[in-house]
Amino acid sequence: MTAIELKEQGNRLFCGRHYDDAAQCYTKAIVKNPTVPTFFTNRALCHLKLKKWTQAISDCRRAIELDTNLVKAHFFLGQALLEQESYDEALASLKRAYDLAKEQKLNFGDDIASAVRLAKKKRFSIAEEKRISQEIELQSYLNNLIIEEKKRQVNAAGKDASEDDIEKIELECDRRTSELNSLFKQVDERRKKREVPDYLCGRISFELMKDPVITPSGITYDRKHIEEHLQRVGHFDPVTRSDLKQEQLSPNLVMKEVIDAFIAENEWVVEEY
Repeated sequence: MTAIELKEQGNRLFCGRHYDDAAQCYTKAIVKNPTVPTFFTNRALCHLKLKKWTQAISDCRRAIELDTNLVKAHFFLGQALLEQESYDEALASLKRAYDLAKEQKLNFGDDIASAVRLAKKKRFSIAEEKRISQEIELQSYLNNLIIEEKKRQVNAAGKDASEDDIEKIELECDRRTSELNSLFKQVDERRKKREVPDYLCGRISFELMKDPVITPSGITYDRKHIEEHLQRVGHFDPVTRSDLKQEQLSPNLVMKEVIDAFIAENEWVVEEY
């Protein structure tokens, strides 16, 4: 069988969900012709289905070496890296896939954009976990300092200290501990709300929109990024693919009001975004 015939056989097996057998066919095709990048991306997709992340990453990197503009290679690579919790690299690969799909006018629906949003959320979640761990350590450290200070004051008071003196020291210690823990509880409550809803983020940048505009198709974008798209990629709506010109963009005042209200209630978003 030729390399193309092996690939086609692999495609049929893949459609039948026989991923191991399909991967073997793609491997045989690669042996016959190792210069075709789609053979590697086809096998990489099998590895993704089989949850063999390392093998998928290897095949995607090989495909990218052969064709740096292959959207599927960057997309599959981002998905595999995401599963391995390499969030920064995954996000870079997925954004690259998204940009290439736009430039090549390929329609992947919301698949790539959805993966980008997921990668951003997971990366943010990891950062939050690290922040929580640091805050717990700090809280424990400060509580211990209060306890040590209480011991120091009791010792300084000496054996002649009255019960009232000791009680005052302990009450002051309890007050400081209570205030400290109350402060950290408030921080914890605010932290639980630290998430930017998808509908407030641009469809191109995936960041919180600053100047939202709406197209005739009803899609809202951040002005800066949609104008860059129209100038660099083409005069069409990235989501609907319908014709679009810069003068057709209208300020989305309702969305702008919602975003401003969200920022006012969540000051942390200024630092993160």
